[in-house]
Amino acid sequence: MQINELIGFLNTIYPPQYQESYDNSGLLVSHDNPEVNKALLTLDITLEVMDEAIAENADLIIAHHPIIFKPLKKIHHKTPTEKIIRKALAHDIAIYSAHTNMDSAKGGTNDKLCELFQLKNCKVLSPIKDYLYKLVVFVPEAQANEVRQAIFDVGGGSIGEYDSCSYNLEGKGSFRAGDNTDPFVGKKGELHFEAETRIETIVPKHILGQTISRMIETHPYEEVAYDVYPLANDYEAAGLGRIGTMEKPMSQKDFLVFVKEKLNADHLRFSGTAETISKVAVCSGSGSSLARVAATKKADAYISADFKYHEFQDAAEHLLIIDAGHYDTEKFVKDIFYRQITEKFPKFALNLSKVNTNPINLY
Repeated sequence: MQINELIGFLNTIYPPQYQESYDNSGLLVSHDNPEVNKALLTLDITLEVMDEAIAENADLIIAHHPIIFKPLKKIHHKTPTEKIIRKALAHDIAIYSAHTNMDSAKGGTNDKLCELFQLKNCKVLSPIKDYLYKLVVFVPEAQANEVRQAIFDVGGGSIGEYDSCSYNLEGKGSFRAGDNTDPFVGKKGELHFEAETRIETIVPKHILGQTISRMIETHPYEEVAYDVYPLANDYEAAGLGRIGTMEKPMSQKDFLVFVKEKLNADHLRFSGTAETISKVAVCSGSGSSLARVAATKKADAYISADFKYHEFQDAAEHLLIIDAGHYDTEKFVKDIFYRQITEKFPKFALNLSKVNTNPINLY
């Protein structure tokens, strides 16, 4: 398979634009060969995982956590990251990561947590901000349906569970074609008035360029009049964390047992109390910063990882906090990768790493 085809698919379901500003998702190590034959799926890339990839003749590693997270000024043979990159280059193994963009995307890590905990009516806990644009274009009435459909076909006009959303207003547009033009309607040098439709719709950032290109390709005019406005609305379709409701409310004790069992976790850290657990918020990985958001949205419990001592104190005043561990709230990413890739490319060879990459041991 062409590596660009596989990476293009992954970037479609986990748009790079979804990632947090501090993140470094994407194709982090590449090779000259445009084709890949086998990929190894993993949560983390350790030296043991790299050796596993070499032993299995994999030429691509797909990971959740980026191997290059902070800027590298040197590559010697001292740190684990340096050693991994040197081995990847020496054995022609490419490395791709989908991190916070996968956390934010539909069908990613946080939706998997909702599935594990059997939560209903799940919504994004912290939607992406500054991500939506209003696209306005003026089209001759006779071609309005064609241009509008072109916008919808690439994903424009989606609001929540509704698609093909637009506002349309009839009016008259005016223009005068210059000597070097080939006008679709009207004559050169003459002021012309045309019955037009003003089409307004919403487009998210990751498909804005594609939507505009498709709109212009379909539009009959030589020069297309359109406007793009940034919106302050939250992008409710993607973002970190989820919040939903339990099918049946539980006591705090039963809920702790339930969470530990569903995650197959060695232990849970928790703080705070809730008489009954009905509304639950989750965030895979390090999500302590969203505890206040969960409380504001009236969650009874919030499950995430990497809480510090005073974060427990602060958040526990408002709801039950469960720190289920970074590894245990994300260890299922291999299964997510496997399911989504095999649905698209059923004949492509995929191996799930057998290495336990959890760096934390309990004594």
